[in-house]
Amino acid sequence: MPDLPHKPAAGVSRRTVARATAAAGLAALFGATAGTAPARAAGRTGARTLDVSVPSAALGRSAPVRLILPSDFGTRPEKRYPVLYLLHGAHDDYTSWTRETDIEAFTAGRDLIVAMPDAGPTGIPSVWRGGPDYETFQVKEVPALLARDYRASGVRAVAGVSTGGYGAMAHAARHPGAFKAAASYSGVLDTTAPGVPAIMDAIVARENLPAASLWGNPLLNLLTWREFNPRARAGGLRGTALYASQGSGVGGGGDPLPGILESALWPSAQGFARTLALMGIPATTHFYGGGGHDWTHWKPEFTASWPVLARALGVPE
Repeated sequence: MPDLPHKPAAGVSRRTVARATAAAGLAALFGATAGTAPARAAGRTGARTLDVSVPSAALGRSAPVRLILPSDFGTRPEKRYPVLYLLHGAHDDYTSWTRETDIEAFTAGRDLIVAMPDAGPTGIPSVWRGGPDYETFQVKEVPALLARDYRASGVRAVAGVSTGGYGAMAHAARHPGAFKAAASYSGVLDTTAPGVPAIMDAIVARENLPAASLWGNPLLNLLTWREFNPRARAGGLRGTALYASQGSGVGGGGDPLPGILESALWPSAQGFARTLALMGIPATTHFYGGGGHDWTHWKPEFTASWPVLARALGVPE
């Protein structure tokens, strides 16, 4: 059962959360939540790592996916491999996991494919209102290509940071059985929680897109917002191994902005975990005091979640 503190370890008041939410929206608007590395041309970037351009009907264009192939991929032509999907956050791109972590070295010798698909400049991998369908791209088109060209099996797990954490839980909830495990690190897990629609709108606006181009107006189109809300679709997560982590963002010291951003999402993560507990859906959670909305905290959370992901994928921990 999830470990559910009644309040953040550092005592986040409602006023603090309100201030944090406003600051988070502004920070997202000005691109303060993540890196801005440009997408790279398709091609091999290392002995096991390559970028593939995937023609996508869902997006109406080709989009990149970075792959890390198993160490024995070239010598075992008969073998099929499980796939770990890693999703990037807002205002970042598909190269972020290899740029910010040691995922290449970490997966060496483990029999799996790592796939890092594009989610667009906002990093929100959803079905946009009258626009691109990143959900279909990530959940159907990329797996189909991997099965056809890279001997991927049907065993999959998905994990992501920030808006990628949203994507991991939303994909698993909206497509029951598609993923054996899902992990979120500081993800947006309740899109209709107080203050969260403003954060989502600000992320969209940061990329010079109309706020309503995602799911429409959060009040007038509430049913659509709920349709893509991991908490509202939590029933679809039954049977999926789950890991969710979130910091309170208070008392972490240093630059206050990552902590402010993290604290804005604390109530959302807490509400999501409570819903899972009430529905009797098991989940491993790590809610901790302090912390920030950045890779400094996401990297150890990925390591902590690895046993959950590895067991689901059937690879060594």
